[in-house]
Amino acid sequence: MSLRNKTIILGAIPVVASAVALSLTEIPGTSIDLSVPYAAEGPGPTFNTLGTTGGKSVVDISGTKTYPTSGHLNMTTVSVRHGMSLPQAITRWATTNDTLVPIEQIFPSNQSPEEVNKENQAAFASSENNATSAAMKYLHRPMAVTVMSQPEGSDQIHKGDIIEGIDGKEIDQPQDLVKVVRDHKVGDQVTLQVQRDGKSEDVSVPVRQGESDDTPILGITIKQEPADGTTIDYHLDDIGGPSAGLMFTLAVVDKLTPDNLTDGKFIAGTGTIDANGDVGPIGGVSHKIDAAKKAGATMFMTPSDNCTEALSGDHDGVVLAKVNNLSDAVAALKEVKAGKKPKSCSE
Repeated sequence: MSLRNKTIILGAIPVVASAVALSLTEIPGTSIDLSVPYAAEGPGPTFNTLGTTGGKSVVDISGTKTYPTSGHLNMTTVSVRHGMSLPQAITRWATTNDTLVPIEQIFPSNQSPEEVNKENQAAFASSENNATSAAMKYLHRPMAVTVMSQPEGSDQIHKGDIIEGIDGKEIDQPQDLVKVVRDHKVGDQVTLQVQRDGKSEDVSVPVRQGESDDTPILGITIKQEPADGTTIDYHLDDIGGPSAGLMFTLAVVDKLTPDNLTDGKFIAGTGTIDANGDVGPIGGVSHKIDAAKKAGATMFMTPSDNCTEALSGDHDGVVLAKVNNLSDAVAALKEVKAGKKPKSCSE
């Protein structure tokens, strides 16, 4: 028996009689909070991005030729439990591999749970958009920056316009437009080169002031989407954060190419992705590897910046493929398919 377990067992003896009371998270009849200021992070569910959920494909592609896939490309999650009483927190610490973290790491004091959830949902939506952009760029397929909404009272730019350039500079992605606009002052005029109803034209648009600060903006909502008629939709509810980006991207690439990247194998992973295909680190990688192992994965796509933490945990039986970008991830899948070892975190 470990010292940790002895300490818990011995410490539990005097409080058995009051266990029920101590399991409460508030004093009955009052709003006095008795929960501990910690949250427990542990392995969460995994989702096959090549599979279905609620009768819909997790990654649904239409408007272009797609190819059959097999196996798994599972995105992984971290479960978070909060609002625990002291005995509940101690039980999780003693009997699981959960990590106890200060509640402020999950819910900052300057944000409500609703605000945190909204922020996480926005990050998840961004990961979907980036996955589409990164996959299409990797496959050398055209993308367009499309106007989703126009400023109130404006008739210079319309919903559905495709922005091809600004002040004579070509626009390949939304960040290009934002960068040019922020080099201007509020009140300046910029000239957008747009495609509208199949025709190209120049429109003059005023630079406005941001609602929350003095940042120069155009006041439009834009989105990068395929320019060849391809539509890519993602169907996963109640998931937040940006860490599904890499696995979403791999699913898109797999469905749009005839290679069958997984060759029927069970691959899982994590990592943010940007529109250029660069992969970024995430939190809770050891818990995600644990979840992947339990689900049956034999290889885990690991952002290179997470390798040290990943190697420190229990990863027996799972190859930790080290990836810096989408090309690395695709190369790892092809290596495994060919019966070779991919570049790993231990190298």
